[in-house]
Amino acid sequence: MAKSPKISASHEPGGLIVHISGLLPSLSPAEQRVARLVVADPAAAARRTITDLATAAETSEATVIRFCRSVGMDGYPQLRIRLAAEAARRVEPPDARVVGGDIPPGADLAQIIATIAFNDARAVEETAEQLDPAACEQVVEAIAGAGRIDIYGAGASGFVASDFQQKLHRIGRIAFYFPDVHTALTSAALLGRGDVAIGISHTGTTSDVIEVLEQARTRGAVTVALTNFPRSPITEVADFVLTTAARETTYRSGATASRLAQLTVVDCLFVGVAARNRSRARKALEATAEAVLSHRVGANRRRA
Repeated sequence: MAKSPKISASHEPGGLIVHISGLLPSLSPAEQRVARLVVADPAAAARRTITDLATAAETSEATVIRFCRSVGMDGYPQLRIRLAAEAARRVEPPDARVVGGDIPPGADLAQIIATIAFNDARAVEETAEQLDPAACEQVVEAIAGAGRIDIYGAGASGFVASDFQQKLHRIGRIAFYFPDVHTALTSAALLGRGDVAIGISHTGTTSDVIEVLEQARTRGAVTVALTNFPRSPITEVADFVLTTAARETTYRSGATASRLAQLTVVDCLFVGVAARNRSRARKALEATAEAVLSHRVGANRRRA
């Protein structure tokens, strides 16, 4: 299979705030201060003059203009218009105490539950909104035609990688996940043209995953990166880039949201691959379900 140019799923239909959040780590420190003000309250930012915003961010008007250009705006007037439109369509949390999706000091359990539920739901919804069907289609095509699929991830992303491997394996695709970086590297070294390597990293900066994905690419495999940040280092070793839209919050509850956002993308790819050959996928799922049925309590009684 010939490799296609790198495609990012980080396009603006998902919203300007999602777009800015994804670019945050690639901005300068001064631009990041502007970005955080904009992301925290788009409506308030839209009402500010460029001088007001620069003062609030403790920076200069020139930095605000650079920020606008860094996120794809022609200038500050366009940014204000886009922010006003974003604020108008923004979904507010059902609980008034869930402000900015963060967990404040002294929050009771009811507030914690409401905040985490809001963050998780928003991560899934915003990920789906900004996911590019054309990019996903090309990744699905690569996976469906692959001789072998390697999936890499560490920490929380490793759980997602393992889940994806199991899903693909259950529909008869030859897929592997290796949590140990040395084993993953030796596996990547044996990949070649016609194979696919998928690296999952929320930050896009996990060196182990980047190293393994780069190894796979040098061997001729099609490489795919799944990350929250479209300008992160992992994208430099990927032929295709798919992005999530999870936001970090207090106590790393964003790590939960990021995992759910990654699973959303993984499920879309899995179903896309399965749909390529529904009959084969259905038979494989039935056969694998039957194989473990006897290990479920009460299964024999239900079948009798």
